[in-house]
Amino acid sequence: MFALWTWNGHAIGRAPDGDHETIRLAVPTGERGAIEIAEVDCALVDPEDLLGLAVEDAGPSLAAWRVALRETGDLPDPSDAADTAPAHGGSGAPNTAAAEQAPRTQRVDHPLPIAAHAVPDAVGTSVYSAERAQRVLRETRAVAAELRSTLKADLRTYQARGVGWLHETVAAHGGAVLADEMGLGKTVQTIGFLLGRAEAGPQLVVCPTSLVGNWAHEITRFAPGLRPRVWRGGDLAAEAGEVVVTGYPTLRLHGGALNNRSWATAVFDEAQALKNPRTQIAKAARALTVDARVALTGTPVENHLEELFALLNLVAPRLFGHRTQFRRRFVRPIHEGSAAAAARLRDAIEPVVLARKKAQVAASLPAKIHSDLLCDLTSEQETLYDQLLDRAIDDGFGRGVQRQSRVLAALTALKQLCNHPGLITGELGELAGRSGKLDLCTDIVANNLETGDPTLIFTQYRQTGELLVRHLSEQFGVSAPFFHGGLNQSERAAIVSGFQAEDGPPVLVLSLRAAGTGLTLTRAADVIHFDRWWNPAVEAQASDRVHRIGQTRTVTITTLTSGTTVEEHIAGMHDRKSALSDLGDSAGIAALAKLDDDQLVEILRRKREN
Repeated sequence: MFALWTWNGHAIGRAPDGDHETIRLAVPTGERGAIEIAEVDCALVDPEDLLGLAVEDAGPSLAAWRVALRETGDLPDPSDAADTAPAHGGSGAPNTAAAEQAPRTQRVDHPLPIAAHAVPDAVGTSVYSAERAQRVLRETRAVAAELRSTLKADLRTYQARGVGWLHETVAAHGGAVLADEMGLGKTVQTIGFLLGRAEAGPQLVVCPTSLVGNWAHEITRFAPGLRPRVWRGGDLAAEAGEVVVTGYPTLRLHGGALNNRSWATAVFDEAQALKNPRTQIAKAARALTVDARVALTGTPVENHLEELFALLNLVAPRLFGHRTQFRRRFVRPIHEGSAAAAARLRDAIEPVVLARKKAQVAASLPAKIHSDLLCDLTSEQETLYDQLLDRAIDDGFGRGVQRQSRVLAALTALKQLCNHPGLITGELGELAGRSGKLDLCTDIVANNLETGDPTLIFTQYRQTGELLVRHLSEQFGVSAPFFHGGLNQSERAAIVSGFQAEDGPPVLVLSLRAAGTGLTLTRAADVIHFDRWWNPAVEAQASDRVHRIGQTRTVTITTLTSGTTVEEHIAGMHDRKSALSDLGDSAGIAALAKLDDDQLVEILRRKREN
């Protein structure tokens, strides 16, 4: 986006109407030729809106950017100039003297006044050059155009910039950390990057076990030119164009097999798993023979500085090779409260870390971001799923009213098994590590706790809600209230008012039915649907508890679906917009019961080859 701000000749004026964000800029001081760094209230505007925007007394900076936009044709977004390395001058004051130092695709025909590219570096000693800003605009346009024919996704301009930034940073430093906030599309940006390196050799994606199936699914969905291959050990032969997808436990156990070959690219998703360099997983990651390493994480880079160094050292050891020096320059003074050291750290990591917030690209985002994640079953879940279905088939589904009740019982058992095997076996001593869905939900909540974003988790089952409350307490020490149908009106009201309070709990677990309508929970902007309901309208109504009047942020809605199971069938029906009516209604149960046994079993059976 573009950030519009005003100057009345003596001081910063009122920003134009629009989505507002406070941005650090280099502005005049009022004295002739003097510039200082200030926090400026800006209006954020999409490129598509900038050309036709009516602005009184528009200055030369706006006119220059409008010329640049017309020249680029399809209006790419130049706002990501702030994501690139600054052009440093030698005076210690903001300047543009280094405009000729950055490589370029084309000279700037219409020089921009400083107000048009006045974003300073972290330490406030330079600003981004005019040439750099316009070069990013042109290169982002070129990346977007190239990907239109190969990537089956409609990239937003900040995402196209992310793909270009990955190529640029890997070429310069051998690796990169993409740390965009959750919901901004790190996966699709990375797949776009993998597409551009397909001919360089086989590529590797390492992720939490619960996300292996989702990565393979997303690569197939967005990049048909790539061939994903799930690997859980055994023989390994891969060639250019193939992307091997494996889990962190497999990397730890079979790292030797992975290291017996060279990889063009290695992507480490949820890279916080590698933040302790002394673990076997981290050592195995560093032992891989890789041309380019990319770490993906939604965790803010300012936190846990020792762990941040481990990621930086993984992707760019030439820049970050000395832990002792990193501690002396950054960790110790920052822990002692040094703002200057924090600024130096941001400046030092900027070449290899891209961390954008939703607020920075808000005008480019829809009001709601939907993220559908496929979760892998654990081996315990796979075994139990097959056993449950075999037992239901052996018992038979019956006829008439009996058939409807047996179909519903089989569906309920299988869906609860997808949530957690302990809900079927009754063995609930140890919760973590037994459900791919629970483990993935835990990762999302951990990220939101880190960023301070309150979260709603919806489930249709009372027992699952109680399990989630217990797990959150054991895992994070979080006391999450549970809003369900067994509460009286005063208890429900207390939970809602408590959550909406500024110091309310960071997570709220809710029954899909009890809390699906009528509530306002706008303190949260992140929603997780832990299990799938047949009718998509029911899930949408629940999500709208946060997407209501009073919500000022983009809402992220994440649905968790257990791959290869009946839940994937439900998700497919949602995608086709032909879902059955609510299973709570007799019509919905009857529609399923009308299927013959073969058709019904085909829906319920685990698709092992999916």
